[in-house]
Amino acid sequence: MKRLMIKTLVAAAALATFGLATAQDIKEHTIKFAHQNPKGHPIVMGMEKFAEIVAAKSGGKIKVNLFPGGVLGGDAPNVSGLQGGTIEMVVLNSGIMASQVKEFAIYDFPFLFANAKEADAVVDGPFGKKLHDKLQEKGIVGLAYWELGFRNMTNSKRAINKVEDLAGLKIRVIPNPINLDWVKALDANPTPMAFPEVYAALESKALDGQENPLNTILANKFAEVQKHLTLTNHVYNPQSVIVSKKFWDTLTNDEKKLLADAAVEAGKYQRQTARDAAGATLEALKKAGMQVTELSPAEMAKLREKMKPVIAKYSSGVGESTVNELMAELAKLRK
Repeated sequence: MKRLMIKTLVAAAALATFGLATAQDIKEHTIKFAHQNPKGHPIVMGMEKFAEIVAAKSGGKIKVNLFPGGVLGGDAPNVSGLQGGTIEMVVLNSGIMASQVKEFAIYDFPFLFANAKEADAVVDGPFGKKLHDKLQEKGIVGLAYWELGFRNMTNSKRAINKVEDLAGLKIRVIPNPINLDWVKALDANPTPMAFPEVYAALESKALDGQENPLNTILANKFAEVQKHLTLTNHVYNPQSVIVSKKFWDTLTNDEKKLLADAAVEAGKYQRQTARDAAGATLEALKKAGMQVTELSPAEMAKLREKMKPVIAKYSSGVGESTVNELMAELAKLRK
């Protein structure tokens, strides 16, 4: 018994020493973390959770300063800042990373995921990791995927009851070629624009509409300048939590693990927060004066059909092997 007690005490001392060594491997750092949506949006709530977790796990040594609402510029300047080392972290639509690694365009394919459960399984699995790993050669490190959610359409001109009602509308899109093409396929006029500029463009009628998840529509007060909301769920947006490789390479292994673990942990909270808010968000948009329509199953089938040539075009650009790999993953999930 005495020998067992001595072994236990030795083991405890070793663990304490290891814990001390680990704590000493955490140095003081300040991280600028940027995003486009304003405070109160589920993505920003995820950022707040991340900052809280990092502060707790680092004993306050690593401080995360949040810059929501596009205050550090649009997504493109944020990515450039990340690569240059002037911004440490960004969370943004994964599809935007197609400007760095072509395979990321697959995340903007219309009607790719049937539900959030499918999306989680793909992006959190080997496929999602493989794409994030490709960013390293571009000076970017991918830590985790959060979510923006399924996108829906709004406009200030008319209710959309059939696909033809979209014709001629000037719609803001994320500056990415596939988004231009799927809007053109609907006979609408796509207008690429940095997100911080969208509200003013809608207010001035320079744009007729835009498309985003419900939480984004509410948080950015688009109901003030958009009367009509059409529930299409046409694209699901995972969000990549990314880090400057210049900054990442200055960190110890313990610091890297701390940040990576915190990004995953905060992501679970962020996704659940976004999903829990979905029903209340739709009601809030209705109360704000938005008129909500849903396309009939026949019209949704027509919408999907119009998207097929776009998907075919970008499948070759993304690479057949990448498309086949993702489709194989989805086939397994749907069995």
